[in-house]
Amino acid sequence: MYRVSCRRLPGRLGLCVFEPLHKIAIIKQILKVFVHHYRPGNGEWLQIRHFYLPKCQYVTKVDKGLYQRAKPKAEPSSAPFPEKPPLINDVVVRSVQQVPTITPYPSSLHEDEEQMPGKAGMEEVADDKGTSQDNRKGKQWNEVKVQLADLPGIYAKLSKIKLTALVATTATAGFAMAPVPFDLSCLLLATLGTGLASCAANSINQFFEVPFDSNMNRTKNRPLVRGQISPLHAVSFAAACGVPGIAILALGINPLTGALGAFNLFLYTCCYTPMKRLSILNTWVGSVVGAIPPVMGWTAATGSIGAGALLLGGILYSWQFPHFNALSWNLREDYSRGGYRMMSVTHPALCKRVAFRHCFGLIGLSTLCSVFDVTTWTFPLISLPINLYISYLGYRFYRDSSRNSARKLFFCSLWHLPMLLLLMLTCKKSIAGTESTIQHQVQTEMQV
Repeated sequence: MYRVSCRRLPGRLGLCVFEPLHKIAIIKQILKVFVHHYRPGNGEWLQIRHFYLPKCQYVTKVDKGLYQRAKPKAEPSSAPFPEKPPLINDVVVRSVQQVPTITPYPSSLHEDEEQMPGKAGMEEVADDKGTSQDNRKGKQWNEVKVQLADLPGIYAKLSKIKLTALVATTATAGFAMAPVPFDLSCLLLATLGTGLASCAANSINQFFEVPFDSNMNRTKNRPLVRGQISPLHAVSFAAACGVPGIAILALGINPLTGALGAFNLFLYTCCYTPMKRLSILNTWVGSVVGAIPPVMGWTAATGSIGAGALLLGGILYSWQFPHFNALSWNLREDYSRGGYRMMSVTHPALCKRVAFRHCFGLIGLSTLCSVFDVTTWTFPLISLPINLYISYLGYRFYRDSSRNSARKLFFCSLWHLPMLLLLMLTCKKSIAGTESTIQHQVQTEMQV
């Protein structure tokens, strides 16, 4: 029952003894106890006991103390230090988490600052001030560095190049419909001046509407909203387009055309733009802005405002209602977030009625073009199918009030206007016929 073995230990004398088990009460399995006695050299005997237990419950008595472990801890594979005796009633009283090491300050001055009361609160206040300052900086205009290669695309977005192209096209149509001999240089100057004025108007419009455009999905990617260029850069671009554009129209063509261009620029930037957040009358004012470019083309060719100029302006005026009302119908949420007072947002029934009425108005205006000898009588006949079709879509939009009907009306308006102007140009009365008619009227008046 006893077996003794000796081995060398770090001390001067070492002995390994397998003690009897009269002090150990085994509950489930046999317990092996190894006791090491050695004297390191200071004259005192040390005793180390190693308990090798399987997963079982046991009771042991050491130094007249009773220790009980309900569930033994898992023994590490290689313990560098001997285990301490188990605690009484081995129950976890408090769980302590590991605290990361804090590097002390090198000077005593910092140590004194750490002990100052309220330092943590002061740091929190400083952090809050820094966060608020960062938020204010994010809302302010920041200096922007623009690459030279990106400027053409930025200028195209700033001037709304597609809308500017439509404006220049309508001005060209007005010039082509005038009953005068064709002058290429005058046409180029009129188109260039009108396009530059349109670029300036659109740029100023975006400059004023940055806070509102940022709330709309349709306009949140504009250059000023994204901070691609600074406001000063945008205003400088508008001035660089507007001043030469008006000068070309006034000095290169005639003062009447220049006055119309300046008036239209003022009407769009100073009347239509602020009215978008005040009244639904902005739609009618915007339609007047869109109706002036063909009049400018007519005056550039003739130097006066005639019946043909007014009819061309009326067609553009009426066309814009089904075009814009159908567009704004599917953007009601966007316009509402931006704070714009559009008919589709505040007066939806009126929005549908106005679009439907002006679709039928295009049929009457096409007929008046032949009455006032702007076109032949062929034009009302060949333009009737497309005018009836857009009127049908306007009725569908008025009846259904759906996104699908509004979308169809909008896309129809995109090709309807170019087609109508092309048919009008093909049915234009010849200059010879117009001159003969004028001469006949003069002779009749002289005879009378």
